[in-house]
Amino acid sequence: MYSRDRIAYTPLPLPDRIEMPDDQALQAARQFRDYMKRRHSVRDFRPDPVPSEVISACIETAASAPSGANHQPWHFVAISDPALKARIRAEAEREEQAFYDGGGGDEWLRALEPIGTGASKPHLEIAPWLIVVFAQRYGVTKEGQRYKNYYVPESVGIATGFLIAALHHAGLSTLTHTPNPMRFLNDLCGRPANEKPVMILACGRAAQDATVPAAAKIKKPLGEVMTVLHGQPGS
Repeated sequence: MYSRDRIAYTPLPLPDRIEMPDDQALQAARQFRDYMKRRHSVRDFRPDPVPSEVISACIETAASAPSGANHQPWHFVAISDPALKARIRAEAEREEQAFYDGGGGDEWLRALEPIGTGASKPHLEIAPWLIVVFAQRYGVTKEGQRYKNYYVPESVGIATGFLIAALHHAGLSTLTHTPNPMRFLNDLCGRPANEKPVMILACGRAAQDATVPAAAKIKKPLGEVMTVLHGQPGS
């Protein structure tokens, strides 16, 4: 078990330094932007197996993400067992049915109409892997003592972004799924009470006839999502 007991501050020389001239930086940034724009959330997967080593390497990438006080408050459960995937689907669809029957509220349901989602989640069985992301609300030492984790939602969100990018880089498609409530995942995945499930990532290779909703291709223009300040606002 990872322990943080009495770790002293010890500065190390920067192990890796990646620098490039401005023109190369711009080219690299644009190439990565264009590459990531080819990432799409899909609901149609091929059942073809994906080696566990690929999934492990992608999770290792996620685990390298920055986190509050470097506590790394996450755990990833990678599932390929068909029976367990079927149980997760059944539990998720039970919660989803309640949501679509009105539990989600009219405004939320209207917002989802252009995406075309519904209570049926066959991808949870068809995709060769499900990765359940857990957030550790607090840590536990080897002696069973609790300790506080910091910026848990932010840290887990960054790590999940790393994971999605890594899976895309490995040629895999993903779909994020967040049934609510998700506490059933603790029991099915054998995870302790200090961990909160925050997401299921279905991942695998996209089916040949995979589709995406047209609305998903509508992205806000850069001017709506970025502000550049070269001085104090209003100065």
